[in-house]
Amino acid sequence: MVTSATVLLHTMAMNTFTQRHADEIAFSLSCYDRVVITGTLVDIGYARAATGWLSSHDIRIFDFPKWAEQLREALRENAEAVARNNGLEIDFIQKKNFRKEERIKAIIAERGGHPGLVHIFSAMEPCGAYRPWHDKKSHRTFLKNTPGKCLHYYFYFILPDLGLCYLRVPTWAPFRLQCYFNGHNELARKLDKNGIMLRIETTANDVSFFKHYLTSLGRLVTTTALKLREMALIPMLRGQLAT
Repeated sequence: MVTSATVLLHTMAMNTFTQRHADEIAFSLSCYDRVVITGTLVDIGYARAATGWLSSHDIRIFDFPKWAEQLREALRENAEAVARNNGLEIDFIQKKNFRKEERIKAIIAERGGHPGLVHIFSAMEPCGAYRPWHDKKSHRTFLKNTPGKCLHYYFYFILPDLGLCYLRVPTWAPFRLQCYFNGHNELARKLDKNGIMLRIETTANDVSFFKHYLTSLGRLVTTTALKLREMALIPMLRGQLAT
């Protein structure tokens, strides 16, 4: 996950590097690396909120597991429907050392890199959960946080602007989602969209990957930046430093 501390450290490191090599750099591009976005249902996002929501909807706290099971089944049915409508089969991961990325690379090499749903995995993984609890001292009944384990779905898909992404969906309340994309892919697609860089799909050893090349416009932009730096920026800075 990208945090403010991570961004600060990245910025400090980049500033140090660019300052050291200022005489050799015409311009720079930057982007996030791996971006992870998390989300949840606000009404049941934490134990106290979930307790209040159940009570306001006249659902007994000890009926929480039964209520959550209905949503779990609905999520499973929806995942199966999505797979069926896209001509896919859900891969259930049994091995701990299974690498989803390698499997996705092989699938993209066969289907191509066009936008759309690529594949769906499922796996039993740890998750946040609640359990009903009755406090004998206070005579209050509420939900408590507890470690759990449930079936998770991984929906891998390609978006025109972000490239390869995945959405991780747990099947047990509070259903904390996780969405991932790579910032480098986003930057490359922006450059491609604006004619600065060209992405060419290449296959080697039955593995598909992309190579990036500057277009004629990209070379013109780079050359212009270098000329501006030499003819305008550096003399101006030298004049300011001299005074």
